[in-house]
Amino acid sequence: MTFSDAPPRARHLLIVDDDDRIRELLKEYLTRAGFRVTAAAGGAPARRLLATLDFDLAVFDVMMPGEDGFSLTRWLRDQRGAAGRTPVLMLTARGEAGDRIEGLKLGADDYLGKPFEPEELLLRIEAILRRASDKPQAGGVLSLGRCAFDPDRGELTCSGEAVRLTEAEVALLRQLARTPHEPVDRMELARDTVDPSGRAVDVQVTRLRRKIEDDPKSPRYLQTVRGVGYRLAPD
Repeated sequence: MTFSDAPPRARHLLIVDDDDRIRELLKEYLTRAGFRVTAAAGGAPARRLLATLDFDLAVFDVMMPGEDGFSLTRWLRDQRGAAGRTPVLMLTARGEAGDRIEGLKLGADDYLGKPFEPEELLLRIEAILRRASDKPQAGGVLSLGRCAFDPDRGELTCSGEAVRLTEAEVALLRQLARTPHEPVDRMELARDTVDPSGRAVDVQVTRLRRKIEDDPKSPRYLQTVRGVGYRLAPD
């Protein structure tokens, strides 16, 4: 077999759940689906794995003894490099909207309540990975005042310093960057997100404005188009 004929690398998932039965069932199911799967029983071993290995996506249970999934997500988003950008899907028996929004505010990419069908989890994982690898058709760095966004690299810099983005935030900026100065429907932006009503998009826009805008309450670059959605207005 030549190098060009080599099979694609299996995407590497991290499953973090204190329930041995659920952890092993998910590991077996996702391995059969073609993923490479590593599992951890709690926050401490998960941190060690995330610090030493590269993962394409992490699945965190929220309700765990000791460090919960919220705290683990907050820690992960504070990390630099590839680790801090790792997409996160949160699992929990708590289905209240407040918990979903809390996870999104911390940088989670999606949220699935227990009990769930393994096939739904698989579909959500594939949707997140698809968004994470989605590249815009048109290239070119976009100037946003003191900030700049490179859609191809998925990188945001402000005043010359790299700004940490979640994969969900990168995906949102890439969608808007495809048609700069043109409004993008809020429901289109919400496709494949945790909340198809658009609430997840609103949370991500709020987070991005804090990173990009000099005055997030009066945005210059990430604008709301009333009755439609949002648009990116680069210089």
